[in-house]
Amino acid sequence: MLRPLAALTFAAGVTFAPPTWAAPLDDLAAAVGIPEVVALMRAEGLDYGAELGRDMGVEGIGPSWQNTVSEIYDAALMEEAVRAGFDEVMGDADLGPLLAFFEDGPGARFVDLELSAREAMLDESVEEAARDGFREMEAAETPRYQLMRDFVEANDLIEWNVEGALNASYAFYAGLSAGGAIDVPEDELLAEVWASEPDVREDTREWVYGFLLMAYGPMSDDDLQAYTDLSQTEAGQRLNRALFRGFDLMYTDISRALGLATARAQQSQEL
Repeated sequence: MLRPLAALTFAAGVTFAPPTWAAPLDDLAAAVGIPEVVALMRAEGLDYGAELGRDMGVEGIGPSWQNTVSEIYDAALMEEAVRAGFDEVMGDADLGPLLAFFEDGPGARFVDLELSAREAMLDESVEEAARDGFREMEAAETPRYQLMRDFVEANDLIEWNVEGALNASYAFYAGLSAGGAIDVPEDELLAEVWASEPDVREDTREWVYGFLLMAYGPMSDDDLQAYTDLSQTEAGQRLNRALFRGFDLMYTDISRALGLATARAQQSQEL
């Protein structure tokens, strides 16, 4: 469940030497599916970039906008960003329980199911069906929903995702401002972003629960409880923080780059 890094400018052509990762962290990053999730997020990003171009009136500039979006959602740079944030938080953590769960335990199956569900939810009709399924299970207060609620709360998934979404939204406005598309004081930008918090929270809640209930459907209650139990340990909490740190910073950089690119594209149309 992931929703972004240190000084990474996606649109500016900055290059840097890739860090040297410790082998156990490589193993854990692979076990939790970071490369595959990044690839799916790039696909999501390309779709979002096209939608953004239409909404902001810059799609008409043709392939150059598509190319800009593709450069911003560069999978290699995205993964470097996530890995840097991941490594920063994991540090010298005990990886043994995590590797045991995700390599030899039920964790591998959980990861595969998440990846399949996330890919399926690129289809809007599948996403809406997942949201509908959540609403029905919540209304009925089914035992499965209650187990999933425990999992969501153990990982603080709603709060982490809402915070990441608001950070990304602010970063987009900051990019628009830096590019000269808007001239709004910072306090007003912050107020605008915070005003959206209730809607962001409700949308996030529906997406997270819909996604997880669909993804984890084939897993037994015992396996889901084991995952929740792991999430409540120090190792599980640290892994959760590490993933959100990496992906939050990645999304923040991407959002700022999109705002800046949008401002520049609007200016180019006016010339």
